[in-house]
Amino acid sequence: MAIYAIGDVQGCYDSLQYLLDQIDFSPEKDHLWFAGDLVNRGKKSLKTLRFIKSLGDSATVVLGNHDITLLAMYYGVFRANSSLKKILKAKESDELIDWLRTRKILHIDESLGFCMAHAGISPVWTLEEARQHASEIETALRADNIKEWLSHVYGNKPRRWSNDLQSWERDRYILNSFTRMRYVDRKDAALNFKLNNSPVYKSKLKKRNKKVPWYHWNKRKDIPLRIVFGHWSSLGYYHDEHVIALDTGCVWSGQLTAVRLDEKIITAISQPCSNRV
Repeated sequence: MAIYAIGDVQGCYDSLQYLLDQIDFSPEKDHLWFAGDLVNRGKKSLKTLRFIKSLGDSATVVLGNHDITLLAMYYGVFRANSSLKKILKAKESDELIDWLRTRKILHIDESLGFCMAHAGISPVWTLEEARQHASEIETALRADNIKEWLSHVYGNKPRRWSNDLQSWERDRYILNSFTRMRYVDRKDAALNFKLNNSPVYKSKLKKRNKKVPWYHWNKRKDIPLRIVFGHWSSLGYYHDEHVIALDTGCVWSGQLTAVRLDEKIITAISQPCSNRV
């Protein structure tokens, strides 16, 4: 049995199939972790969603910001865009949406030594706190009042976490941390949504920079598992002893990347994207 994590697919169905052929994936004996953003921008979001759903227990999915947006479009919070209309008009759209809204926000496998969230884990949280907060969002996504909830959780504030946050503000911060986070303020880890460029790691520039990647915040709470995440195409493939970043910008004419998690040496396997925006 092999366990692979795969970065943002974003509707690039053909590239996903080529990548699965490359790793010789068998749904009968192997398992896939998808780091979120299954849909949007690519040409075959509906086909991608159908396929990943069909994998059943052979796939674990965490939701990304584009997946949440699809839910918001389905419930009428936003107008559907051209790349997602096919999903909303599909004969099994209700079934696909019900499946999507029951996916995870955070996946944890302590025996394997990894966890996964689309954008990462807020640096001010411990693993147990992250587990609790992810559960709060998963419960909200599965509740009967999901439309009302989605209409309130979009926005950039609050940027700073506090245990005193309540209601929509609390959920908004949690959702943003798991699905939209890239940079945080060096001083207090406040989320920053203006920057999405690749980090500069030269030491002199790094000292002057008031924003740092969330995983390099110097007071980041210790997470005893390696965090797998996507979402940051300009960062590309990156790994250190704490994190593995897997969004290699397939939909932007980059690559779709997988890593095998059940081997001691982490090696990236990439497939050039065959889709165009």
